Amino acid sequence: MDCVRAGWFTEINEQWPGIANSLKVEEVLLEQKSEFQDVMVFRSASFGNVLILDKVIQLTERDECAYQEMITHLPMFAHPDPKVVLIIGGGDGGCLREVVKHKGVEKVFICEIDQVVIDAGKKYFPGVASAWDDPRVTLVTNDASKFIQSYENYFDVIVCDSSDPVGPAEPLFGEKFYLDMHKSLRPGGRVCCQGESMWQHKDLIKKLVTKCGKPFRFAEYATTQIPTYPCGQIGLLVCSKDGVDVKSAKTPSRRDEDVLKTCNYYSPELHSAAFVLPAFLTRALNE
Repeated sequence: MDCVRAGWFTEINEQWPGIANSLKVEEVLLEQKSEFQDVMVFRSASFGNVLILDKVIQLTERDECAYQEMITHLPMFAHPDPKVVLIIGGGDGGCLREVVKHKGVEKVFICEIDQVVIDAGKKYFPGVASAWDDPRVTLVTNDASKFIQSYENYFDVIVCDSSDPVGPAEPLFGEKFYLDMHKSLRPGGRVCCQGESMWQHKDLIKKLVTKCGKPFRFAEYATTQIPTYPCGQIGLLVCSKDGVDVKSAKTPSRRDEDVLKTCNYYSPELHSAAFVLPAFLTRALNE
């Protein structure tokens, strides 16, 4: 790919003008064009294997925990007893790995449209894609924006691990999709969606919170720090159909403590802290 030059991958994208992130490449492991996007995997000098979709970094082995654990456990620990979970996207398997740690979960549906991404995850990121064989898991290869319309009052938690709001992921950032998610949740259900960077997409974040989040009782923006994402930060929109505020984690049971022992980033203390936002973003959301 033309994004690798002189042994360095450089992420240049019009979605974040004026900035670029570079990683030193030791070996390109995969270059393949799927039906939906360009897929690339390379071994980096300092962040392990790296997954690239349409020339944009999706995960690295070194810092993936800061994303996978937060987008999964913020809604899972904000829910008193999640039994049925839907993962939208997440073909690398990271969110799935985190969801199945919760032993009270009875069913997990993962809606991923690109089989090439799933295969790349299994081959090049075995520590991430480690839960596909769990008997509770059902893979759905369908457009998530259409799939979710078939369910009403069914899911306890929905994790929307989408890429950026261009191409096949664009419908996942619309008001109709959020309304469909609201309808598909059981009472007390929780949603957590990839919410873009506050340093680059303040206007989009305000739309997500105030318009897309309008059907929900609570719609809150949380933040997590990921060195290989633009500006080193990404947001998560956490919504609650009803019930308690999403900013607090439930009191961990003994079974929950077993999950927390496996986490490298998430903690109950960080759960609450993730919703503390800088003044400029708080003002923008309150305008």
